[in-house]
Amino acid sequence: MKSFFMILMGIMTCALAAQSPLPISDYDYAIPENNVSAIAIGMGGINVTNPADPFASYGNPALLANNETTMLYLAYRMADNREMGFWEAVNVSNFLREKQFKYFSLVTKQAAFSYQPMASINISAFDTQTNKTMYYDYKLDKLQVSLGMTDKSWPTLTAGLNVKYISGRLVYLIERQEGSQFVREHFIDDKIKGISGDLGFTYQSGDVIYGLTAYDLLSRLWWENYDSVSIQRRIATGIQYGGGASKTHFGIQSKISSKPETTYHMGYSYSTNWNSQDFMSDEEILQGMDARIGFYSSDFYGADNINLTLGGGYHYQVFRFDFSLNSKGLKLADSEFLFSLGVSF
Repeated sequence: MKSFFMILMGIMTCALAAQSPLPISDYDYAIPENNVSAIAIGMGGINVTNPADPFASYGNPALLANNETTMLYLAYRMADNREMGFWEAVNVSNFLREKQFKYFSLVTKQAAFSYQPMASINISAFDTQTNKTMYYDYKLDKLQVSLGMTDKSWPTLTAGLNVKYISGRLVYLIERQEGSQFVREHFIDDKIKGISGDLGFTYQSGDVIYGLTAYDLLSRLWWENYDSVSIQRRIATGIQYGGGASKTHFGIQSKISSKPETTYHMGYSYSTNWNSQDFMSDEEILQGMDARIGFYSSDFYGADNINLTLGGGYHYQVFRFDFSLNSKGLKLADSEFLFSLGVSF
């Protein structure tokens, strides 16, 4: 009898979940604001051409093809402390909460292993106008393996592949208060798993690098009790000029097979390096600093539609620190900050 009731409760839970539509309708993660690299953000929001970026495999796995360094890097995000309403949290599935770990990457030779919390939202609220309690908890994590490839016959052409495994969980509850009791209106407790892949290319001609990446080209996310969905596909292309301390970048990113939301990116960086004597020995220590600036927008019409990006970095021997800020509408006070710290061998 106990087993019968357990099965009956399971059927009722699944039926109740099926009756409630999923509050998530947007599976679009490869947007400039979600970039995990402080170097890419500082230079305008995307990177498909700069192999010196420790997080290059996120933007274009082909940039790993000629890598000979082992690197371990972490990225950390800090945003403004504005309040976020319940319905705003529900409607933005790729929103990462303030002050959050954002990315881990281990790069070795022509391969990289990465972990990213793609979404992390937990919010509860009580609406006094409707007398409803609302709870929303959505988490989505990604494990990624990146491979860069090149051929000796075509040393100027590289290719790369990102393979992603995605998993997460959604808990969604709305209850209406009637007197001293609460009546459940919607309840979802569901899990999601999926796979996806990116494909990237670069071509170098002298001091000019051309890059192209298709994000989530083939993808599928499977909910336990809902129809499977795919991640919004995007494509990015860019060109970088400069082989020394000075680099200039231009790029375009857009959706595939959907209403275009094209963004145009431009950025500039300048690096300087110098040798100094080690405090503990007579050896010379290599250190350096970077400065970056960039812009991106869908149309560059009006200041409110333009994102200003600034950034910098410092490296000392094998240690490296980078930071960036992304300012929507050219408002520095409302900027989102991104930091990365790592070591290379």
